[in-house]
Amino acid sequence: MNGMDHFLGKKLGRPGFRADAEPVLRIHPGTGERIGFETDDAVYRELHDHGDLAALSAPINPVTGPVWIEGARPGDTLAVTIHEIRLKECGWSQSLPGIGALRHRMGDTVASRRIPIDEDGVHLTDRHVVAPRPMIGCIGTAPASGVNSTVMPTTALGGNMDVTEARPGSIVYLPVEVDGALLSIGDIHAIMSEGESSFVAIEAEGIAIVSVDLVPGLSLRAPRIETPDEWVFVGLGDPVQESITRGYEDAFDFLVTTHGWEAMDAFAVMSALVDSALGGPTGSSEPDPLHPFAAIGAVTLHRLPKSVL
Repeated sequence: MNGMDHFLGKKLGRPGFRADAEPVLRIHPGTGERIGFETDDAVYRELHDHGDLAALSAPINPVTGPVWIEGARPGDTLAVTIHEIRLKECGWSQSLPGIGALRHRMGDTVASRRIPIDEDGVHLTDRHVVAPRPMIGCIGTAPASGVNSTVMPTTALGGNMDVTEARPGSIVYLPVEVDGALLSIGDIHAIMSEGESSFVAIEAEGIAIVSVDLVPGLSLRAPRIETPDEWVFVGLGDPVQESITRGYEDAFDFLVTTHGWEAMDAFAVMSALVDSALGGPTGSSEPDPLHPFAAIGAVTLHRLPKSVL
């Protein structure tokens, strides 16, 4: 397809990140080859048509892949550059019973709206048409054992982070835990507010076009994102204060260990200029099995302006 060296169709999507999944593509990092990951919105179409979570046949949040990155070894880091996200003709806004920050306001039945997307923008209502801000909700690598969810929780290897900065122009850094890394991508959003109050944002089918580099020996304990203006450190912990602490520690170590700053310089600059916020609502710990869509722990974001480096 135009602008892509490789195209991975949505039929290659499946739930879960796992080391025993057969790679659908093998690439060498650093070549600049562009890979198109097509994502699937079948579950939202089913919910729109039937309004019943129990009647779903499509998987929730399938990810397309995995892609084997030649030379990737445990203890390395992938650097995934997002070049473009191509949206299709519509997205979906859906309220699911018992899920999201507005669950006590939206009632106990599925509410669904098809959101047209065209050259004018994203048609949220008859009166509200906004420019798209497409992003990748779910991106990650495979764990050494078991299966990491593509719904929740977010893990040190990525997953359903729902971070608005995972957008064109950004680089997503993901730890590697298995040979080949096994990169998978899914859950494109046409536009999402910070924190994703509804849990589903404006979900949309599309194609994420990325290239992959490898940073050997860079061992990260959580994902981070580089934008043109900022470094964004993802904090993962339970309770939320632990998540905040870990994200700030990673930003501090980036300044002191990676860039050689004096500790008090880093402390002062971070106190003045590093902002933090809640990330997506997907949590950092396994959800209560009785409430599988209720997050435990928190995803937090900590933004370091590049201008200070």
